[in-house]
Amino acid sequence: MADRILSDELWAVVAPLLPGKEGDPGCHGRDNRLFLEAVFWIARTGAPWRDLPPEFGKWYTTYTRYHRWERKGVWPSVVEALQRHGAAELRYDAAGLSWTQGQSRAAPSRRSGHGKAA
Repeated sequence: MADRILSDELWAVVAPLLPGKEGDPGCHGRDNRLFLEAVFWIARTGAPWRDLPPEFGKWYTTYTRYHRWERKGVWPSVVEALQRHGAAELRYDAAGLSWTQGQSRAAPSRRSGHGKAA
């Protein structure tokens, strides 16, 4: 599988913040951790959603869920929690989720026009 971002420690920090977990009303996400890894892969690589590797699931499902969480305001708290625990590469602003180059993990070069996960 592609390079993972969420260590067990980071996962323990963000898991309680995510919608779709056991105990939440409505539908439950199948695998919130895999979903986050998919979104982080998009942010890190700058690839278009359609290029999401199949090991992360269907690209359109991931794309739709990302935007649903964006409308619910989930991303700022997730990014803030991860940054507090050492994931300084992540940013969230009006343009969406992004990956800052040149931090502790090397990331592939961004392609022109596809630099955001939004």
